[in-house]
Amino acid sequence: MEYKSQRSETLKVKPRLIIHGGAGNITHAYLPPKDWEAYRRSLLTILAKTNTYMTTRISTGRLPGALQTATHAVSLLENDPLYNSGHGAVFTRDGTNELEASVMVSRGHKKRAVGVSGVRRVRNPILLARAVLEHGEDDLEVAAGRPDVPSAQGHGHLNGDELTATLAARYGLETVAPAYFFTQRRWDEHVEALRCEDREGAVAATWSDKVFLPQGTCGAVALDEEGVVCVATSTGGLTNKLSGRIGDTPTVGAGFWAGEWEDDGDGGLGSTAWDSGVRGVLGRLGSSVGISDGLQRLLADCLPQPLMYTPLPTRGGGSTTVTRSFAGSGTGNGDSFLRVAALHSVVSRAQWKRESSAEALSAIAGPRGELQKSAGDRWGRTGEGQGGIIGIELTVVRGPQGDVLETRSEVLQDYNCAGMFRAWVDDDGRSHAEVWRGDSTVGGLLR
Repeated sequence: MEYKSQRSETLKVKPRLIIHGGAGNITHAYLPPKDWEAYRRSLLTILAKTNTYMTTRISTGRLPGALQTATHAVSLLENDPLYNSGHGAVFTRDGTNELEASVMVSRGHKKRAVGVSGVRRVRNPILLARAVLEHGEDDLEVAAGRPDVPSAQGHGHLNGDELTATLAARYGLETVAPAYFFTQRRWDEHVEALRCEDREGAVAATWSDKVFLPQGTCGAVALDEEGVVCVATSTGGLTNKLSGRIGDTPTVGAGFWAGEWEDDGDGGLGSTAWDSGVRGVLGRLGSSVGISDGLQRLLADCLPQPLMYTPLPTRGGGSTTVTRSFAGSGTGNGDSFLRVAALHSVVSRAQWKRESSAEALSAIAGPRGELQKSAGDRWGRTGEGQGGIIGIELTVVRGPQGDVLETRSEVLQDYNCAGMFRAWVDDDGRSHAEVWRGDSTVGGLLR
């Protein structure tokens, strides 16, 4: 599907940002106050640095785009050994590091989505994914005499050490020796989990109900002033995964998604069952049906809340156009995200079931959602189904002449497991960091 321009010269929205640093069996026992303080400080620092980057105009006089903002945030997460990506990546069963990353934009780039996997020598895999996306503007063009390699050609997913290192060198990205990704903490988790597997037999070395073994990712979702949403995600994968295993992080629709579509309603934001019912009846009667003042008052008297009549869009010359955009990043057990195509399931519910993205996200990643259901009776015993999703939704309402009547954006999050590291900037510009429900640490006011 081709995505039409949103006539950005008339659309200026407030940039938004949310990041995450993994989800899973993150209990209070695993994360005592001093350790949570380290994560809290890191999350708020990365959020503040990225917010400054996002709101500082560049040489062209414009603010950085959503792609630049999201990948900036994730590169900072990759450089922090606290998180399971980049320098903090977990080990495979064979004691190696195999990294994955992905980016996707709602519009503005021909490829729209790129994933990389099996990365062993690229310092920041997220920057490689971004470079492949950006070079897609040329790679997808047909021109005589253009060499096919080394380039990503039209491909959207690139796998393997040799290929990813070659492309990184071509794009001028920093490469490192595999030893760069070693951290003692991750090595100890790798060894201890294998020992537990030997001792306890039935317990897999990828998850434990006693301690937190990283099986999540790092990610960021950004909205820019032109209404583009972007998701960027990076991971080392599951602790003690099989070498060669590819998870949800580089798989479009499983661990990440970004897109936009036109909606007949108001995007689920502010709509009610009353509105939906009246809209449905009038839709079946046809666009020529109007509601008199008297009938409006009668409906308000007879129907349940809300009692205020909401003007309904009409078809034809007086119609309004509602465009919704959503981007989301998942974290948790990647095999489960793959099983239910988690992120594409969110956007499918929002688009075709007429749910708000918040409702759709919770239906997949929230308690008793589709991710949890996918584990069956193994829930709580194997790590299956555990995870969370962060996202941003934008709704733009335009008048008959294309003029912007209203814009609404919302930062979204939900999870079904013990905890999820995340941080975001709220509507008032204040920073927040959380790992458990209701424990929000409010940071400073970010400008």
